[in-house]
Amino acid sequence: MGKNKLRKFAEMETLPMVFQYPWGVLREHGFDLRGKWNKEFFGNDNPVTVELGCGKGEYTVGLARRFPDRNFIGIDIKGARMHSGATAAAAEGLKNVAFVRTSIELLDSFFAPGEVDSIWITFPDPQMKKVTKRLTGTRFIELYRRVLSPEGTIHLKTDSPFLYDYTLMMARHNGLEITDADDDIDASGARAADPVLAIYTHYERQWLDRGLHIRHLAFVPGTAPALAEPPEAEDIPRDTYRSYSRGYIQMPELMKDAEAASEA
Repeated sequence: MGKNKLRKFAEMETLPMVFQYPWGVLREHGFDLRGKWNKEFFGNDNPVTVELGCGKGEYTVGLARRFPDRNFIGIDIKGARMHSGATAAAAEGLKNVAFVRTSIELLDSFFAPGEVDSIWITFPDPQMKKVTKRLTGTRFIELYRRVLSPEGTIHLKTDSPFLYDYTLMMARHNGLEITDADDDIDASGARAADPVLAIYTHYERQWLDRGLHIRHLAFVPGTAPALAEPPEAEDIPRDTYRSYSRGYIQMPELMKDAEAASEA
């Protein structure tokens, strides 16, 4: 591990709004704030918003700045990335922000039923091959239901046409209430009109530099019945590009060649 990462981890150990609970630590000690975030950490009764896969924490901190009457918690397994948001929140003295370093799969170990008012999922890997790893797949939505309030909302902000179309199809297939479906928040004027959508992340700026559209979908997962995967999702066209870390693929046939090579 590089010295820079070690420094960041050491600095985060000193920040009171950072909780580092990988599975081994959680199994041994549990999490004392589950069901008590507002009473024992934030000291208020304000609604709680959770950002999953928060990365550098731009959305978590950006939301906290704009909405001091709400509480915001960023979750990511990679602590070196959330260091940026955590140190910014500490420097600004934001009292309505927290960060948890853990796996998203452990979400209900950190929040009691109904404790979360809304969930933001910002620019996740679309996981086009594996629906069980897709953060808007039914496996994860069922997990989110365990911690959301009955009227709690899930927000997806993504550059991926595939993930947007899949999530919209999944919500419709299960009869979920869709409160917003915008496949280009810049062209529609939604970004200019909504201070929440106006927040940029590091990756979002990269996608915009490529000329890609930014999409926003919001829906209420409710509590029942059990969710089912839409069978027609297999027919959704796959994205024809990759993130910078995996190389940029412009043509569908090249993408197929790359996928074939990775499976060989």
